[in-house]
Amino acid sequence: MGAALARAAQWTAAGSGTGTLELTPLNESLLNQIIKFVDDFSTRHPQEAAFVFREPLEWKTQLSCSVFGEGYKIDGTTVQSEARGKDGQPLLILTASTLRVRSFDQLSRSLQIAMEKRLKEAQACLEANRDPIVKILGPEYGTIEGEDTSMLHLLDKVKNDNDPETEMKMKIGHLLHQLDLQLLNSSLKQISLDVRLNPAAINNEVNFLKNFSGKGEDTVLESLEYTSDYTFSNGCRAPPWRQMHGEICYLVIKPHDTDPLYITCSTTGVFLNGGQLKDKGDIDYERKSEVYKDIVSFLREQSPRFVANMAKQECNFFEEATYEKNCQLMEAVDAKVSGQSQNLYDFTEKSVSEKVKSSAARRRSIDKKKFKPSMKWLSTSHSDKVAKKDTEEGRTVSLKSKKKVSGISSEPVKTQPASKCETSGRFEEVSGSSSETEEDEEQPVHHQEGNTDLPSEYWGIQKLAKYLKGGNPTATLIALCSMRDYNLAQETCQLAIRDVGCLEVLINLLETEELKCQIGSLKILKEISQNTLIRHAIADLEGLPIMVKILDSPDKDLKCLAAETIANVAQFKEARRTVRQHGGIKRLVGMLECASVGSTSLTPHQAKDTEIARCGALALWSCSKSIKNKEAIRKAGGIPLLARWLKCSHANILIPIVGTLQECASEPSYRLAIRTEGMIENLVKNLSSEHEELQMHCANAIFKCAEDKETRDLVRQHGGLQPLSVLLGNSENKKLLAAVTGAIWKCAISVENVSRFQEYKVVETLVGLLTDQPEEVLVNTVGALGECCQEQINRTIIRKCDGIPPLVKLLTGTNQALLVNVTKAVGACAKEPENMMIVDRLDGVRLIWSLLKNPNPDVQANAAWAICPCIENAKDAGEMVRSFVGGLELIVNLLKSKNKEVLASVCAAITNIAKDEENLAVITDHGVIPLLSKLANTNNDKLRRHLAEAVSQCCMWGSNRVAFGEANAVAPLVRYLKSHDPLVHRATAQALYQLSEDPSNCITMHESGVVKLLLAMVGSTDDTLQEAAAGCIANIRRLALATEKAKYG
Repeated sequence: MGAALARAAQWTAAGSGTGTLELTPLNESLLNQIIKFVDDFSTRHPQEAAFVFREPLEWKTQLSCSVFGEGYKIDGTTVQSEARGKDGQPLLILTASTLRVRSFDQLSRSLQIAMEKRLKEAQACLEANRDPIVKILGPEYGTIEGEDTSMLHLLDKVKNDNDPETEMKMKIGHLLHQLDLQLLNSSLKQISLDVRLNPAAINNEVNFLKNFSGKGEDTVLESLEYTSDYTFSNGCRAPPWRQMHGEICYLVIKPHDTDPLYITCSTTGVFLNGGQLKDKGDIDYERKSEVYKDIVSFLREQSPRFVANMAKQECNFFEEATYEKNCQLMEAVDAKVSGQSQNLYDFTEKSVSEKVKSSAARRRSIDKKKFKPSMKWLSTSHSDKVAKKDTEEGRTVSLKSKKKVSGISSEPVKTQPASKCETSGRFEEVSGSSSETEEDEEQPVHHQEGNTDLPSEYWGIQKLAKYLKGGNPTATLIALCSMRDYNLAQETCQLAIRDVGCLEVLINLLETEELKCQIGSLKILKEISQNTLIRHAIADLEGLPIMVKILDSPDKDLKCLAAETIANVAQFKEARRTVRQHGGIKRLVGMLECASVGSTSLTPHQAKDTEIARCGALALWSCSKSIKNKEAIRKAGGIPLLARWLKCSHANILIPIVGTLQECASEPSYRLAIRTEGMIENLVKNLSSEHEELQMHCANAIFKCAEDKETRDLVRQHGGLQPLSVLLGNSENKKLLAAVTGAIWKCAISVENVSRFQEYKVVETLVGLLTDQPEEVLVNTVGALGECCQEQINRTIIRKCDGIPPLVKLLTGTNQALLVNVTKAVGACAKEPENMMIVDRLDGVRLIWSLLKNPNPDVQANAAWAICPCIENAKDAGEMVRSFVGGLELIVNLLKSKNKEVLASVCAAITNIAKDEENLAVITDHGVIPLLSKLANTNNDKLRRHLAEAVSQCCMWGSNRVAFGEANAVAPLVRYLKSHDPLVHRATAQALYQLSEDPSNCITMHESGVVKLLLAMVGSTDDTLQEAAAGCIANIRRLALATEKAKYG
């Protein structure tokens, strides 16, 4: 167990250097295996369970004294077990929140008492006892690296001394060693799936980066060199003793904006090493940073200048999917070294003049493009003249710079008008689970000679622009206040600010030390950044890095405004990436830290802290639409803070908190955390809130989390099914309805939940939603009905509520997700003969059959599954199938599919089709026998079962038995009997029985060792399996007797 914890478990480093187990699927699997081992230990090994540990296992527990019952003595805040060791000391002691356990028996009982908290308890125990074997058995049993000979010495001791205690320790040590191997093997299965770096991939990436490196200002790096010129035969440049650790080579990289970086490229990824050792000519190989998937990912986190310059290159450098495919890179290892203290968002202090020059130079690069007045005003040449005049006047803003060097007086700051910029045409991309779409390109601009069509707001804002650009701080502040008097929510005013050059001035004001001007500027930016074009313009003018820095401001109002503006701007991919690369995610997560979480009555100070947290959550909500930002939020410690805020009762902060959670719930690690941190209970509680938006986000979170059975059970246990049923009645709010139907769909996957939904009349309500609803509601509604239809009573309810006609009508749609669900629902309904009559009358079977031509494999598979009950319950199934022109040829050709689910469903359909002799003859002519035979070598048990059934049914025609033997399908079928699935055994035995009617097949079966396998199944409790196995053996025996008789007379 010690080796598994040290090598396989995934640990995070805390500030003090003591690691904690991450909430990852791998760790959860390891913990569950350890819990199961401890649970079964007392039953399987009662003597070993009573063994008293060398030292107690001690950890901070969440269990209270009240949960301990019989077998324990409770005295105030102390609990002691009645069971005691030879020394008279109790084997379990709970004092305050510290639990000490001294035997496996008590360890097992404490985990049973913990119930749903057992995962947390096991995690806390292992975190506090990194090598528990030492405390259980003693230091001589501890986990060590290299060859371990301690067990041999202990074995000698047992032989020589005949000591019962040492013998007991040996037994326990052996059991723990077996557990260790089990844990390592299970983790190895997942780890072995990772794609790893290789020397060729590293070399390609280095050569690629060198093409963009050099001394120029626009190059991405100054230089990039290997530390060694010698290349070994395997392509590695690392010394052989370092290659044993998976290291490939070492690089020295000189970015434009940081000190030289010394990095190690290994098979597991790229990371910062300790650099060259002085006077030794060697390298400090110790890892000093996280592990990144490639060199580019590493540089993107270390050098903002690298990102900015790379974006200027003509090649699409950040097209990650293609690049990763070519280089065969692995996912970055999720490890963090506690000693790392490098702050990626600290920048060198500059003087006022340097600051102004860099700001102007930065924005001059965008001046090559020109913002032009929008079609809203049918801009004229006059506006261009106005902008030109403003440019020539060169107005100044005499505001002091924040980074002013001590002793140097501030000078007037010249600003570049933004009227010479225009946003580049881009589409706002939403990664992850977001479905946001926005109109992202400006409309064509039409120029006219007249200027009478420009609205009055345009001229008013233009006048204010003069004071905003050229006034002193007081005049600037007045201009800002006057600008806020306009209706900034109106698009006319928003684009006017951009066109007359105010946008760049507003961003420049954020870099001054005049607090009131900063606040005024951000208030305006917050309002106008609702506009898509303004958002892109702010990003192009590099306003986001400035706002991210403001998040460190001690002024709470300023910090809130910056976060809200970031929330508005970070609606597209590039903006979200910028926030992450400049350290914005860590700062935003830090804004969630507040001591007043959960307080009902807030002091003014606490209310302000709550408002800071709300604004931070809003920004995280926008940023969480990118997959990498979700990971960054998790690494920054955002999950526990989100869980804490979820317990509060203020809807204004709950909405962005739950919004962030439901965005992140698309990732398995977040779903696991939401479940283990107890957030499901709070999500269920907020389903009964008075705020529909909060209800919608809670339902969406449940929708995504209920993919996991444990979550579905928790929703039921916390009473979440009833409020979901109630919310179905709100048919006016379509977004809420889509979220609720989605949550019901996923919860209905569990049969126990379907029974509850029956009590709440959910099926009847869902049937009423099959018409006049948007597609997102229909997809979820039909999905929920498809799950509910697995119960016979619900199929009857759907028929009585006239739900079958609208379901059949939906088969003519084009939405792929809807077609996947509706074929499943109609197929489930067709299991009832009365329902099938309605489906047939509405020509539903023909519509389902036509969906076999759909290019989507999920639609094909569900359509084939739906055909099975339709054939089983149709009155004249054979004639119905033959009436579909080209239908049999179509379904036979689907056996050429590469999708396992499609193949299994088609085999099941062929089994039903072949029950009609005429149809069997037709599909035989279409070549079904060789196609089925080609599939025989599969390892998929689901496909094996239905393939065997299809083979069994197809043997009923002509010489098909012989054809299967000639196509080499018999021997692979024999191997199916080694499967662990009893349904595969039954289907295979039936197929072999039919095939054994041919003598050649009997010989093949006998040579493949079928008799021994079938003999074990003759005694099965499954009558069908028993008869088929006996019949096959009988046929083989008859052939043998006939052969002997012919041979010996």
